Amino acid sequence: MSAARDFWLSCGHHLLDRDATGKLLVTDEFLKAYLARPELMPPPEACSAERELHSVLLLDPRQPIAASRVAAIADADTRENWQTMIAWRDHLVRYRSLEAAYLEIVRRNNRFPHILICHLVQAILRNALDDCGDVFMLRAAEMFFRPQRLVLQEASIVAIDEEADPSTGLHSLSPLSTLLGLLPTAEMDLLSDSTAESYWERSDRFDMALDLTTGRRGLIALGDVVVRWLSHLLAIDVVVEPLAELQSVSFSWYVGLSSDGTRIGDAIWNGNDLDDGARAQLVSLYRLTFEDPADAIENVRGEPLYLLLAMNADGVLRLKPQNLIAGLPICPAEAVN
Repeated sequence: MSAARDFWLSCGHHLLDRDATGKLLVTDEFLKAYLARPELMPPPEACSAERELHSVLLLDPRQPIAASRVAAIADADTRENWQTMIAWRDHLVRYRSLEAAYLEIVRRNNRFPHILICHLVQAILRNALDDCGDVFMLRAAEMFFRPQRLVLQEASIVAIDEEADPSTGLHSLSPLSTLLGLLPTAEMDLLSDSTAESYWERSDRFDMALDLTTGRRGLIALGDVVVRWLSHLLAIDVVVEPLAELQSVSFSWYVGLSSDGTRIGDAIWNGNDLDDGARAQLVSLYRLTFEDPADAIENVRGEPLYLLLAMNADGVLRLKPQNLIAGLPICPAEAVN
C-alpha cells in the first residue's frame, strides 16, 4: 500500500477543521463555498433582495436570516433554493460535527436534497479515509455518494460513474477492448495495478471504472469501506467479507445496500425463490460480523449479518450508506453521535 495523498479536493475537506476525536467541524469558509454554487450565485438580472442576501452571507455565513428576507426574492425558483440553503446551513451549524449532523439526518429521516446529503457523505468519507493509500478503496468509496452504471461483459461486472458514462444502455465489449482494459467512454480507464497511480491526479473527475466481479479486488475494497464507515460514524468494529453465492446462507438479519438489495433481501427473508432477473441484479452478498458481539442487540448476538448490493433493472446502482446506520441491529449505547 502506498502512502496516502490528497484526493477529492472538490468536496472542500481542506476548508474544514477537526476536533480532538477527528470529527469534522464546520467553518465559515466551508459555508461560503456553498454560496459559489450556480443555484445561489446571483445572475446579472437578479433582484436587489437576492443580491443583498448573497452579499451579507459572504460577509457572515452564519448570520440569522429571517424568512421574510428570503420571501422578498422575486424569482420563485431562487426563493426555493435559498430556503433550502438556509435550512441546510442551520442544520450543519446546529451540531458539534458534520458526522453528528449526518447521523441526525439519517435517524430522524430529515428531508434535504440528495445532492447536499451526497456532498456531506463525501466529506465524511474523505475524513474517514484520510490515511488511506489504497486507491481501490477510494474508488469503491465513490459508490457511497455517486450512482454507478454497471457494465456487463461475459463473467465480469464493471462499475462506471453514471455521469461519466454517456450511454443509455449496457455495453458489450469486444475481446480486444477487454484484453486491453479499455471501456466504451474515451477517457475511461479500468482501475488496476497499472493504472492505480493515475487515480490521485484524477480523483475529482470520477472517470475510472472499478471491477466488481465476485472474487476480485473491487468488492473486497467496498467491504473495507463499509468497515471504515461504521468505525468512523458509530465507533464499532466489524469484519465484512464478500461471499461467492447465496446457497447455504441463513438470514438472521440483513441490510440492503441499495433499494434493490433491500427488495431482494425481503424476498429471501420471506422464503421466496429469486427469479433470473433478481439474481442478475444482485451484485454481491457480504457477511458482516461484529468484532465485539456485545455491540449487537441480544437476539442476533454472535450471528453473522448479511449485506445485499444490487443494481436496478436498468443496470444502475445507487448505494444507500444511510441503510448501514439505520438498518444494523446495534445496541443503542454503540450508536454514538
